[in-house]
Order: sequence, then structure tokens, then C-alpha cells
Amino acid sequence: MAALSAAIAMDVRVSSSARLGRGVLILAAISVLVGLLVLPLMAIFAEAFRRGLAFYLNAVREPETIAAIRLTLTVAAIAVPLNLVFGLAAAWAMTHFQFPGKALLGALIDLPFSVSPVVAGMMLILVYGKYGWLGAWLESHGIQIIFALPSLVLATVFVTLPFVARELIPLMQAQGSEQEEAALTLGASGWQIFFRVTLPRVRWALLYGVLLCNARAMGEFGAVYVVSGHLRGITNTLPLQVDQLYEENFSAAFAVASLLALLTVLTLAIKRLLEWRHGDHLNAGH
Repeated sequence: MAALSAAIAMDVRVSSSARLGRGVLILAAISVLVGLLVLPLMAIFAEAFRRGLAFYLNAVREPETIAAIRLTLTVAAIAVPLNLVFGLAAAWAMTHFQFPGKALLGALIDLPFSVSPVVAGMMLILVYGKYGWLGAWLESHGIQIIFALPSLVLATVFVTLPFVARELIPLMQAQGSEQEEAALTLGASGWQIFFRVTLPRVRWALLYGVLLCNARAMGEFGAVYVVSGHLRGITNTLPLQVDQLYEENFSAAFAVASLLALLTVLTLAIKRLLEWRHGDHLNAGH
């Protein structure tokens, strides 16, 4: 009986210690999230509306800001579909075929994660700039890449390259190719297999990857800063416009920055909704 009582007391102490440790870890995690995410987001919106709604609306309606918004949407509208197509093709190739250089392709997909966006911008200048490898040929044919829309698109495509592919590859690997092989034996063509078998199975992971890709594309700063030339109303995307306004009009900078913060909030909300509604599909390959 004494031994049993001692064992029960030990279990109670262990359980209390476990609960205390768990509580400390949860509190630490919440504190970090509040300090790094919640409070900064609240501060952005508070500063954006500090001088009133009229000032806020005037700040976001400035012609240069409108041009920056339009350019940001244009770049994202080009870069995201390109990465969608690349991500689907790369994921299909990586999970359905064996070929020389497969490991290299996987490493190249992850390259933008390890390369600084500023370095990525410099690489584009070295290739497409006036004195770059292709600069003389481009200039002779009247094609301008750097300090123009094409360079912004190239920089954005580079930094967002892995997002769609890295959402699809683990999922496709976990699902296997049995259903595609069965459809093939029944006489389905390659396109029929893709649109009727493969795509429906990965659609939620694909949407998730596109969502993250779009958020990063619209918020990218480092790479586009290098290749844009900082031309207001011409090559300034929304993040670059915020950077320039910060040095001239503090409150207006936060008003414009609130648009990017709102994008962050919407992305998190949609991300959470997708995880709640389709968590099994999104996590099957992770």
C-alpha cells in the first residue's frame, strides 16, 4: 500500500511538472507571436489611421501610390501564373519520372530559399543589364529588361519559384501514381489523366501554394529594389513606394504599408481557412 501511494504521488508530481512545462512553452510561444506579429500589425494600422480617415484615403489615392499598386498587381498577375505552371510541371516530373539531373532539379527549386533576394537582383543585372552578358544584344534590338517591367517580373518569379512546387511535390509523392496508371490502362490520354485524375487530387495544395506565392510576390522588396531603378510612378512597386514615403512622409508611409499588412492578414485568414476545411489534403504529403 505504501509503495502504491508513493507511485501515485510520483505520478502526480510528474503530471504537475509536465503541465507547468507545457504552460511555460505555450506562454513563451504566444508571447513571441504577440511581440513579433500581433503588436507590429496593430501598430501599423494605428499609425495609418492616426491622422484620420481623410488623410488615409488621400495617402492611398496619390497618383504615385496608385501606380505602385497597379504595377504590383501586374507583376503578381504575371509571376504567379508562371510559377503555377512551373510548379505543376516540376512536381509532375519529380514524382512521376526518373531522369538524369533529378536531384539537381530539386536543389535548383530550393535555391531561391538560400539566396538573398538582393543577390538575385544583382545576378539579373549581370545577365540582362546594360553591361551584362546579354546587355549589348538586348540594347541593339531595343529590348529593355533592367529598370523596366520585365526585370520586376523576373526578380519576382525567381524569389517565389519554390512555393507552388514545394507544396505539390510531397503530396504527389505521398499519393503515388497508382490512379494515373489505372487511368492509363483504361485508355485515358495524358491530358485526360492530368485534368481528371491528378489535378483534382492536388487542387487544394495547389491553391495553398498559389496563395503563398502571391503574398510573397506582392510583398517582395530586396530583389525588385535592385532591378527597379526606383522610378516613381514607373518601376516602384508597393513595397518600394512605402520605403520612399518613409523618408518623406511618415504617416503616409504607414497608410500605404497598411495595404500590405492587410494582404498579410488576408493571407493568414485564407491559409487558416484552407487548413481547417482541407487539412487532410494539405498535410497528406508533409
